[in-house]
Amino acid sequence: MAALFGARVRRLRTAAGLTQAELGDKTHVVSTRITQIERASGAKPTLELARALDAVLGADDLLVELWPYVYREAFPDWSRKFMEYSERAVAIRQYVAHVVPGLLQTEDYARAVLKVGRTLSSNEQLEERVALRMGRQERLGTPDRPELWVVLDEAVLRRPVGGQAVMREQLARLLGTAGEPHITVQVLPFDQGEHDFMGGSLTVLTVPDGSEIAYTEGAHDGQLMEDPDEVRSFALTYDRLRAAALPPLMSLDMIRSVMEDNHRGAKVPSRSERRRVAQEQLQQSGGGRLRGGGRRIPGDRRPRP
Repeated sequence: MAALFGARVRRLRTAAGLTQAELGDKTHVVSTRITQIERASGAKPTLELARALDAVLGADDLLVELWPYVYREAFPDWSRKFMEYSERAVAIRQYVAHVVPGLLQTEDYARAVLKVGRTLSSNEQLEERVALRMGRQERLGTPDRPELWVVLDEAVLRRPVGGQAVMREQLARLLGTAGEPHITVQVLPFDQGEHDFMGGSLTVLTVPDGSEIAYTEGAHDGQLMEDPDEVRSFALTYDRLRAAALPPLMSLDMIRSVMEDNHRGAKVPSRSERRRVAQEQLQQSGGGRLRGGGRRIPGDRRPRP
């Protein structure tokens, strides 16, 4: 895809009568960057550069539309294949343990999720990922939209990703699915106890020919299953999770309740307050003052009153 992108840039540049240096000047990059793109060597073009090239070369968004496919080449094979299946799926069934799935995320929530960890090298790359995620959601509004059934672990609702304001907006987005007949959301409450897929996330996709694909994901990796026997096993696991979850209307009630608590503001002590209380308790028990991560300062002995 990078080679195809580069060939399109070269053809459009030649048709426009521009040299690589002239195109670089117009898009605010050095000429060697244009050379790299046309030869599909070096770093892949950014979304911002794809937009600039489109505008200068009059490509009518051709390069912007090609860019996501170029960008995916940076992902592992199994991840790219899962994305391709997802784009064709007629039904998507998901269980998520930690965060709202990408298809239902708000932009601010997605930004907060994507910036966690060490996989992104710049703010520009973060915004590219956010734009891609928001772009994938557009399919939910098209005539060939998939049926989406999501089971959320209660932890997803309780963790204020991005802060209280961002989380409140995200919960409101989940409540808004009540008016979308092709989307069903359920919540698996804590009081259901242990289950078959604790700690991970599971997606079962149904593609147009009726076959199914399963995808499991942890914190740092994922696995795509296409073997029919394996997929049937994971599909059964998903059905069990869905059966254990609250019914859709009750799930929406729980989401609403959590959002109202979020709006009022949970009384959670700040870090400084927690340190102060811990220090007081330590002093009352005859210990020393706390410094940094909670280490005692030797020799600091205070007489008890």
